[in-house]
Amino acid sequence: MVELGTNAPYFNLPDTISGKMVALSDFQSQPVVVVFSCNHCPYVLFIQKELCALAKKYQQKGVAFVLISSNDVERYPQDAPDKMREFAAEYGFSFPYLYDESQSVARAYEAACTPDIYVYNTGHKLTYRGQFCPARPSNGLVPDGKDLAEALDALLNGAEVNPRQYPSAGCSIKWKQ
Repeated sequence: MVELGTNAPYFNLPDTISGKMVALSDFQSQPVVVVFSCNHCPYVLFIQKELCALAKKYQQKGVAFVLISSNDVERYPQDAPDKMREFAAEYGFSFPYLYDESQSVARAYEAACTPDIYVYNTGHKLTYRGQFCPARPSNGLVPDGKDLAEALDALLNGAEVNPRQYPSAGCSIKWKQ
């Protein structure tokens, strides 16, 4: 897992929803949650509704959210930009859904799976990297975003984010061959 305190790697990627470029610098002096995601992963699908609800709640508190898909669309056409736009509409995204065609952003973040979640403070230093919550498609728990919410609450309240963090679990990023 990436070391806490690490600077957020820069990105400037196309938003499949608005068609505009979105850069890390668009969120200056704002906490930002970066989630590596995709359209087809069962782990993503399992938490997507709750992730959208949690994002809306924390966006009202000044936290920015950005989802990024870095999957190889040659082998996984369901993750192509046009399908990303449809997915975002289906779930009512209130945040950008960026396409990392070169996969360079995923590599810079050392993202491994979908969903892979990173929380940066207002100075864009890493304060949390890990799971949304302990729920998985097969363990009978209901997704509630507890781990991410606790990290965001601590960050917004000026408290230390619990350094005991659990890695994300999901489908591996589909790297180009």
